[in-house]
Amino acid sequence: MSSQIFLFDPAERFVVGTVGVPGERTFFIQARTGSRLISVALEKSQVAAIAERVLQILREIRHSEPLLTFEHVAPDDNPLETPIDEEFRVGVIGLAYVSDRRLIEIDLQAIAESEIEDDELLEIDTSSDQSILRVLIPLGYAESFAKRANSVIAAGRAPCPFCGGPIDIKGHLCPRANGYRR
Repeated sequence: MSSQIFLFDPAERFVVGTVGVPGERTFFIQARTGSRLISVALEKSQVAAIAERVLQILREIRHSEPLLTFEHVAPDDNPLETPIDEEFRVGVIGLAYVSDRRLIEIDLQAIAESEIEDDELLEIDTSSDQSILRVLIPLGYAESFAKRANSVIAAGRAPCPFCGGPIDIKGHLCPRANGYRR
């Protein structure tokens, strides 16, 4: 596989969405500029980490630059655009604030084929043969993206009030109820 950098600077649309029913959902991030559209698959925990880190970066920017105003961006509640063709599955994620342009940069690198050691420091490697999706978005749009990501995550299965595990439509065997179905 040859390395490609898919650059969206800035992206007209950058959203997270899912395909499938709760419990069997596949998470996708889509970026679009004009007629160019790319979809990458990732894990729910990766979506949560991106949203949390984006909101943290925005809090730090508000604290360090209190006079800076973010443009208000209407929430994008539209579904993912079709066709949803997975370009690659995300492995390494990088986020940065481009202060001179006041943009958030999000880099999503394809998962490596080889095994990675648990204690190995991961960083975006542009010299590798893994593809990268690089998206730059304005601060207000980044905040809107993070809010949508959090609502997509919350739209999954409800947690069990006793054990915290996800409850399927048919219920689940709760370990805190000695194996009785909840």
